[in-house]
Amino acid sequence: MTDLEPLEPARGVEMYLDGKEGELADATLDCQAYRLEAFLDWCDEEGIENLNDLTGRDLYAYRIWRKEGHGEGRDEIALVTLRGQLASLRAFLRFAAEIDAVPEGLREKLPLPSVSGGEDVSETTLDPERAEAILDYLSRYEYASRRHVMLLLLWHTGARAGAIRGLNLCDVEVDTDEPGLDVVHRPAEDCPLKNDEGGERWIAITESVARVLRDYIEERRNESVDEYGREPLLTTSVGRASVSTLRDNLYCVTRPCWHGEGCPHDRDPEECEATAYKRASTCPSSRSPHDVRSGRVTAYAREEVPRRVVSDRLNASEEILDKHYDRRSKRERANQRRDYLPNE
Repeated sequence: MTDLEPLEPARGVEMYLDGKEGELADATLDCQAYRLEAFLDWCDEEGIENLNDLTGRDLYAYRIWRKEGHGEGRDEIALVTLRGQLASLRAFLRFAAEIDAVPEGLREKLPLPSVSGGEDVSETTLDPERAEAILDYLSRYEYASRRHVMLLLLWHTGARAGAIRGLNLCDVEVDTDEPGLDVVHRPAEDCPLKNDEGGERWIAITESVARVLRDYIEERRNESVDEYGREPLLTTSVGRASVSTLRDNLYCVTRPCWHGEGCPHDRDPEECEATAYKRASTCPSSRSPHDVRSGRVTAYAREEVPRRVVSDRLNASEEILDKHYDRRSKRERANQRRDYLPNE
């Protein structure tokens, strides 16, 4: 039997993520890091300072702890969410076994829950009315800020956060009669697209969106040139904004209390941890880039934009759009069909 070598959980996760750089897309790596944060929270809570000490019983306890929503301050999480969280932990445990930090086969003691039917489909979304209300607020109080531009582009294009992050100034045309964005796959420059070259496309934008982009570029954007000589569109004080930064920004601005709405969860703002920027994701009403994308698809469906057109614009098959993004209710879909099938 191989002797185990002591390793702190946080250091182990850091090594795992470092080893995956260049192997996984930036968005995937951010997702892995985000999912493993809960595991590190649990280790801190349980006083586990050495991965060598992990047992199958510990992993069972973690599974129950995570299922009950601990680690993010949320309520009980959905089965599909739990499966994703545990799958990431199993991948980490495989790595940990390879470097003699945990016993070989420990990952097998963390079985993944089965999902069936529509259980693998997230039900959260950014309702179109909420999206427009938040954009109105940003337009009034944070006009042409990075957060304003970020949500504006996510909402009006329906693009993934990785595609928006990868935009450079040379990809943005806002001073023409036909403004738009050139979405390009640049994996060698740390700006890949989910569907590689197949995700490359030109996305037309309205003049009103172009106007905000112009004002952002001229007045609010942090000047920056990356190591590849590119000028990123969305920047921070230290360079191109990461997907995790965009995600955190989105969690922040989609909290109802942030833009003046009352808390729908009866929380005291003075005590609620979600009012802190880094804990904004713990608000049950906060939304992710995926939720913005599903909200955009739902809005297109309500406006009866042809699915083929939506598929081309969002670079996703009609089947994927129907299964993972369209949040119309069964009744709403039936009512829309009735306009074409009066006998339904």
